[in-house]
Amino acid sequence: MKKEFRRFDMDRPVMRMSRVLLPLTKILSLPDVKKHGNILKKTGVEGLKPPYLLLCNHNAFMDFKVATKAIYPQRANYVVAIDGFLHREELLRRIGCICKRKFTNDITLIRQLKRVVDAGDVPVIYPEARYSLCGTTAVLPESLGKLCRLLGVPVVTLICHGHHVNSPFWNLHDRGVKPTEAEFSLLFTPEDLKTLKVAEINRRLVERFQYDDFAWQKDRGIRITYEGRAEGLHKVLYQCPACRAEYRMNSKGTRLFCEACGKQWEMTELSELKAVSGETEFSHIPDWYEWERANVRAEVEAGTYSTGELPVTVGSLPKATFIRLGEGVMVHDMNGFAVRGTDKDGDAFEMIKDVPSLYSCHIEYEYLGKHGDCVDLNTLEDTWYCFPHDCAFSVTKMALATEELYFKYRRDAGKPCEPGLA
Repeated sequence: MKKEFRRFDMDRPVMRMSRVLLPLTKILSLPDVKKHGNILKKTGVEGLKPPYLLLCNHNAFMDFKVATKAIYPQRANYVVAIDGFLHREELLRRIGCICKRKFTNDITLIRQLKRVVDAGDVPVIYPEARYSLCGTTAVLPESLGKLCRLLGVPVVTLICHGHHVNSPFWNLHDRGVKPTEAEFSLLFTPEDLKTLKVAEINRRLVERFQYDDFAWQKDRGIRITYEGRAEGLHKVLYQCPACRAEYRMNSKGTRLFCEACGKQWEMTELSELKAVSGETEFSHIPDWYEWERANVRAEVEAGTYSTGELPVTVGSLPKATFIRLGEGVMVHDMNGFAVRGTDKDGDAFEMIKDVPSLYSCHIEYEYLGKHGDCVDLNTLEDTWYCFPHDCAFSVTKMALATEELYFKYRRDAGKPCEPGLA
């Protein structure tokens, strides 16, 4: 049965950030921006006044602080995932944040963004909808071009470099990378949006969002001396290229290693990988990641992809407070995600997310530092955090498979996705 919980009020009109609070955003952002010696390059934005739409890439929390530097003293409204509102809903509402459940088609969000534009402020969106897993571009939603056209205001991009290698999603320790860089650039004028086709708008968006943090680091010769720099990397690089075993990778200190065959790789101060002995299959971390994707794609094309039944603990986030829903089983296969279980009252719960409904999914590593890895699945009314346990699994593989399943669905329907879009 469906439990009745108080739900997050997504329709509550977005608030403008108070002028009184505006200086506080700068005060909170300035120390880290200065610490990392951020270099901000501006192109085509001289004299630009709100309203305009700001689109940013997403690698770490530092992204928000550099965005503040880029637009200050203009007021902004950030689109924030619902778990960002945990235990601080009213504060985030007062500083103008807009709640979104990830990877859902949300008409309410469009209305909120329109309110921001009509108020003469800056809506800020991170269209990749998650931190990059390995410092490279994630897919962008095909609807992004339509949104730009609908809002009809200038579109500006903020592409940051160095934030992933400084504090990667798989190990958030601050490595002191300096200087970081960012480009704050005008991409479209309102006149451009009126004349360009949506496909061309999307093509230019994808082109602007190309980045590779590890290549950026190597090009600039920035060395990272942090002795735990490889720790957590096995969360992303879950398959061994030497013996092809899955879920047996591990890491400690500056080394990545396979517990199945024993092979080890050293992560250098330039974040390159070197085999301790034998062949170095992939020196560039994103190349290893894309090799894993290709292997997942082969399973999907063969129709054999499946996690099998994974025991999971499920947490629910109907509002800005977690509720422990109960124990269950999760399957991710050629049909998509299915989660079924029983709550503490003995009542059954179920969520089905078929392939067409998800072009990507959000995952977490060691969520909140204590809960382990998880997949979060969203409806317009709820978010379920599904934590597999007592089994071999990789949430990274599930994320890759979600995208590859969607791409196959589109190809089979005769509507293949354009490169970089979903």
